[in-house]
Amino acid sequence: MAQKVAHGSKVDNLVVKPQRRISTRNGFRQLYFILFPALVMLVIFKYIPILGIVIAFQDFNIFDGVFKSPFVGLDHFERLFSNPDFYSVLSNTLIINFYKLLFWVPLPVIFALFLNEVRLLKLRSTFQTTMYLPHFLSWVIVGGIFVNILAVNGGLINELIELIGGKPIKFMYDTNWFRHVIVASSMWKEVGWGTIVYLAAISSVDPQLYEQAKIDGASKIRQIWHITIPSITSTIVLMTLISLGNILSNSFEQILVMYNPAVYEVADVIETYVFRTGIGQMEYSYTTAVGIFSGLVGFILVISANTLCRKFLGRSLW
Repeated sequence: MAQKVAHGSKVDNLVVKPQRRISTRNGFRQLYFILFPALVMLVIFKYIPILGIVIAFQDFNIFDGVFKSPFVGLDHFERLFSNPDFYSVLSNTLIINFYKLLFWVPLPVIFALFLNEVRLLKLRSTFQTTMYLPHFLSWVIVGGIFVNILAVNGGLINELIELIGGKPIKFMYDTNWFRHVIVASSMWKEVGWGTIVYLAAISSVDPQLYEQAKIDGASKIRQIWHITIPSITSTIVLMTLISLGNILSNSFEQILVMYNPAVYEVADVIETYVFRTGIGQMEYSYTTAVGIFSGLVGFILVISANTLCRKFLGRSLW
C-alpha cells in the first residue's frame, strides 16, 4: 500500500519538497510597459481623430471650429450621391484596386512556392532580397523610374518597341494604357514583400507531411497542391481580407505621383479626389462624408469576404 507523504516530510532519507508553481504571467509587466507607447500612439492618431467625423454632418468652417459650425444633417451625403463626378471616381477606384487584387493574391504565392524550391541558400537569398527591395523605395522614386522607362522619347520600353519596328506608345498619357502601368508598377514594388509573408507561412509546414507524401509516390506538384497550399490557406485569406479592407484607400500616393490631367478620366480615385477637393477647395465636410462612405464600403467588403471564406473554404479571420 502506498503511503501518503506530506509536503516536506522525510521518507527513507528522501525529502519531498512542494513543487514551486510557475506563474504564466512572469514578465508581463515588462511587456505591457513596452506596449504602452504604441497603445498611446494608436489612441492619439487612430481613435481620437474618429471624433472628427462629426464635421461630415456640419457646414464646417475652420474659423468657427467644430463646436460653432452649424449642423446640416445628411446634406453632404445627399450631395455626394447626386454628384456624377463621385460615381466616376468610385468606378475608377474599384476598377484599379480590383485589378491590383487580381494579381496581388496569386503572384506572391507563386513566387513564394518557386523560391521555396530553390535549394542553393545564397541564390535563394539573392532572389529574395532583389524582390523585396523595391518595397522600401518611396512612390516618388518608383514613379520617377517608371516615368523615365516609359517615356516616349528616350524611354527604354519605347526604344525596344521602335527597335522591332513598332510605334512609340504614350504609356503615361494614354487612357488605354495608364491603368496597366499603375497595376504593373504596384506589383513590381509590393509582390516581393508579400512573398516574404508566404515564405514564412510555408516554413511552418510540418516537413513530415512531405516525407510521407514522397513515400506514397506524390510528385512535387502534388505535394504543393495537396500540402503546401492548404497549409497556407489561412495566410492567403488574411492577406486578401486586409487588401479588401483597404481597397478604396490604397492607391493615393502612387497615383498622385504618376497621374496627370490627360488621364484624370481613368486615374482619378477617391483619395486623390478627396485631396483635390478637400485641400484644394477647402470642402472639409464634403470630403469627410466621402471618407466615411469609403470606410463603410471597406468594412462591408471585409465582412462579406470573411463570411464567404468561412462558408466555402472553412477558413476565416474570425
